[in-house]
Amino acid sequence: MRPSTLAIVLAGGAGGRLDLLTEHRAKPAVPFGGTHRLVDVALSCCSHAGISDVWLSEQHNPASLSDHLANGRPWDLDRTSGGLLVVHPAKGTEREGWHQGTADGLWRLAPLIRELAPDVLLLASADAIYRMDYDGLVGAHLDGGVAATFVTAEVPEGEEASRFGVAQTSGGRITGYAYKPEDPEGSLITTEVFAFTPTPLLDCLEALAAEVGEDGLEDIGHGVLPSLVGSGEAQDLRHGGYWRDVGTVPSYWRGHQELLGDEPAFRLDDPELPLLTKVQRTGPARLRRTAEVDDSLLAPGSDVAGRVERSVLSGGVVVEEGAVVRESVLLPGVVVRRGAVVERAVLDDGAVVAPEVRVGGPGDIALVGRGEEVTSDLPAGGRLPAPED
Repeated sequence: MRPSTLAIVLAGGAGGRLDLLTEHRAKPAVPFGGTHRLVDVALSCCSHAGISDVWLSEQHNPASLSDHLANGRPWDLDRTSGGLLVVHPAKGTEREGWHQGTADGLWRLAPLIRELAPDVLLLASADAIYRMDYDGLVGAHLDGGVAATFVTAEVPEGEEASRFGVAQTSGGRITGYAYKPEDPEGSLITTEVFAFTPTPLLDCLEALAAEVGEDGLEDIGHGVLPSLVGSGEAQDLRHGGYWRDVGTVPSYWRGHQELLGDEPAFRLDDPELPLLTKVQRTGPARLRRTAEVDDSLLAPGSDVAGRVERSVLSGGVVVEEGAVVRESVLLPGVVVRRGAVVERAVLDDGAVVAPEVRVGGPGDIALVGRGEEVTSDLPAGGRLPAPED
């Protein structure tokens, strides 16, 4: 008999490291690749693995994500029994209130998890790009007979291990774990995808809550994972494919660059395991007679009359004749006027670059917020609106 699996996708974080990109939307709702959103990754993996019980934990800016979810239809999760269930902080129970972190959120959901009684609880964050065999993960976890299976990977190029949970292993077991350590021991990090045997996990949460109080649980990396590692009940499952956390502006930009080239590090349209998403009803991309496009991704509905190099354009983006967009990410509805130059920048929805204005350049990534009009040059690493002192 197929084991029963509950997948919980953590989609409630504020996403502050993405700066202006999460000012008006939930982090999992941030567009990616011109046609997708970050939440599509975990939901697609659930769909391909045949996992039919999927809970998505929301908290910050939930309305920005709700329309995209479409009741789970894009991932075949719009079911009469099971399917996609969106869970929010709520009042009216003994565990009411805002989630103070991932461990706290799980503790508040614990009675519902115990009631469902799955064989395996799969936990995944919604701020990384990857393809992963969730079905294989569940099988490996059950075969290991452990309380927790950590999916690990080597820290990606351009990142610091101190941003992540760092693990040490021996003989397939996790022997040490530190959450975002200042001085990491090694470069093996957790991908924020885990499989748990529910009872040991929930019992650990209850014990920690009794010790520190519900407001002290924070994220699972602070107490839960070290506790399970300390008991010898955690095993390692190495992820050998592409994995990139895109939870900061530089890593978000870098993830888009890795979609490009003759042999991209990651393809959104892999025929075997495509990333599924809500279909946008729009016309095809339009390339004007004066357009020059080199090694870029253009979403349906984009309109290009200028030059675009190594960039990713979302639907509704307009690049006028004489404008240049180079190594940049333009989110839906961005307009780059005649003679403007955008280089190594991320522009949020509806931003407008005035004629002859330059945004970004060699160096750090420039960032322009939603609906902002750039009327004077913004240097490399600049931000509009500028951060408050």
